[in-house]
Amino acid sequence: MIENMNIAAPLAAALDAKGYASLTPVQEAVLADEAAGRDLLVSAQTGSGKTVAFGIAIAPDLLAGADRFLFADVPAALIIAPTRELALQVARELEWLYGEAGAKIATCVGGMDYRTEKRRLDQGAHIVVGTPGRLRDHIERRSLDLSGLKAAVLDEADEMLDLGFRDDLEFILSQAPEERRTLMFSATVPKAIAALAKDFQVDALRIQTAGEAKQHVDIEYRALSVQVRDREHAIFNLLRFYEAQTAIVFCKTRANVNHLMARMGNRGFAVVALSGELSQQERTNALTALRTGRARVCIATDVAARGIDLPGLELVIHADLPSNSDTLLHRSGRTGRAGSKGVSALIVAPSEFRKAQRLLQGAKVVAEWGAAPSAEEVQERDDQRILEHPALGPNDGENAELGALLLDRFGPEQVASAFVSLWRQGRSSPEVLSDVAKPGERPEPKPRGEFGASVWYTISVGHTGRAEARWLLPKICEAGGITKDGIGAIRVQHDLTYVQIGKGVADKFGSGVNLEEGVSMTRMDGEPSLERPERPARAPREKPAYKPKPSRFVEDDAPLPERKPYTKRENAPKPESNWKPDTGAPKGYEAYKDDKPKRGPKPDGAKKPHAADGAKKPWVKREPGDGKPWEKRDAAPRKPYAKKAEAPEGAKPHTKRADGAKPYAPRGASPEAGGERKPRWKADAAAPKSRSAGFKSQGGKPGAGKPFAKPNKPRATDTSKRFVPPKKG
Repeated sequence: MIENMNIAAPLAAALDAKGYASLTPVQEAVLADEAAGRDLLVSAQTGSGKTVAFGIAIAPDLLAGADRFLFADVPAALIIAPTRELALQVARELEWLYGEAGAKIATCVGGMDYRTEKRRLDQGAHIVVGTPGRLRDHIERRSLDLSGLKAAVLDEADEMLDLGFRDDLEFILSQAPEERRTLMFSATVPKAIAALAKDFQVDALRIQTAGEAKQHVDIEYRALSVQVRDREHAIFNLLRFYEAQTAIVFCKTRANVNHLMARMGNRGFAVVALSGELSQQERTNALTALRTGRARVCIATDVAARGIDLPGLELVIHADLPSNSDTLLHRSGRTGRAGSKGVSALIVAPSEFRKAQRLLQGAKVVAEWGAAPSAEEVQERDDQRILEHPALGPNDGENAELGALLLDRFGPEQVASAFVSLWRQGRSSPEVLSDVAKPGERPEPKPRGEFGASVWYTISVGHTGRAEARWLLPKICEAGGITKDGIGAIRVQHDLTYVQIGKGVADKFGSGVNLEEGVSMTRMDGEPSLERPERPARAPREKPAYKPKPSRFVEDDAPLPERKPYTKRENAPKPESNWKPDTGAPKGYEAYKDDKPKRGPKPDGAKKPHAADGAKKPWVKREPGDGKPWEKRDAAPRKPYAKKAEAPEGAKPHTKRADGAKPYAPRGASPEAGGERKPRWKADAAAPKSRSAGFKSQGGKPGAGKPFAKPNKPRATDTSKRFVPPKKG
């Protein structure tokens, strides 16, 4: 029974039903008298019960002395979490904590059905739990009203800043009343969180538990130094060595998660993945499989490092080192929760030794450096588990009859061997790891000649065929069915390659083998000569004598340049006319030479240069009153159209003819000339004209002057042909 007068009665009953005998330090701190009704900035280690802490801290503001909630038009509390998994987990914790008080809790997280969330909000929710992006979406669509908010909680506030949710947080809290109560919870409080608290909180009380200042005593940190090629094998041996009920392996990228999941699935591990590319339903199914025991290993990115509480999580493996110390603490905080023990193991390559040291120092934790569990250690631990198996302990004799039958039929040795085989069935064999140097030291290179007895082979490809050692090595191993340890030196020459094969495995290649089409490997009788011939020493190059460049400021004795071809003209006589000879000289100068000018005065009587002597112009001026002012000599007869001469005085040059003909007609075709004029067309008076419905005709009578009348002009006569629309009905 928890004895604390500051806990609301319904919540105290829920804690007793859950089995709480005492409160954690952070839960005691938020219930202190000095924290009542104030904004709080709380930092505590992961797994210290922060969810229950802010749940009991805001209860007096929500219940206001009552034992049960009434119907809520608008939410009274808002809890903001950085990830979907953490938000759903917080909602589950608050459901049992506020179950006795009858609180309705709604979730608003990305990846879920928006309509379902809106329906739950419309029905009335006392507490809303969600992620920043989805909460802002509901506010902008006016499906979430924060006007009656009494308390707001920011869980894992530092992670929300890292994920870039500051703008969303400012928008959400700006929609809430200023007299609300704001609580911020985080595992660490860096400077950015302190600045955020000043913007969102008023006179906040800083609560710091002892877990932030010292190492988490329930987590054992181990740093394992391995070779780069043994990273995955070290992870497999770690999982086999500890045989944890639930383990989580952290990777940097989704690609690493997918690759490691495929490798572990091939070795028989019950594994699931958590990454940002999965849908919410897939992530929920993965967590459910871990909680129910259908899966025992979870491979995840840092999206799963915050707030996820998995039962029996005993081992955390950092396959890729975290980016900073805070991430290291949050990853490791998935284990060692609620008083249980856990192990946090870092896989460290020799090149990452200094980075691992900086991470551990920044997190203020001390790790035990060593090597990854070897195959012998894993096998020894397996044997110990067989001897301690519960089936070999005391039993009630339920299967005594069947056991006696097995012993009588197969004997004790065969029954024991079968039990060991069944135990090891489904478990991957331990991996053999390479030797690794001490932490921070690189292994010394092997001296030459250590390979031992060997046989040399030649390969029919060299530099000309773009051969490389890394390309040939897997082909040689595949052709002979050997490992790379059986291959020594690979020396690529110009046209061929020499390969050193251990004598113990040389029989697998025989006298020769084909690596691929066009590439063969042939055995040599002895050893090749790999010494490079000495090049003759080059004669020293003689440097040319130094010749300084002449300075451009030193005057030389070169002769003066020739005079210009033009000189100033002095008192030159003016020409008799304005015409000046074109001598090509500039203005004011004349040529030295008395050359003949290009152009001179025209002699009297000279003709234009473009006209030939005696030639006549093709066109001459006509006599006055004789038609056009110009007419070609010896031209053809005049055109058949001429200007009408009978126009009265003052009339236009062209008038309408009295007989209805065109203003111009061929000579002899007019009636006055005695000819008949053939009309272009003749209307048939008997046939009615076709007219389109709704449009007036544009036709006119023959010989009426203009061939077309203006559109939309009403006709004075013949109204019988006007269009009449048919009557309806």
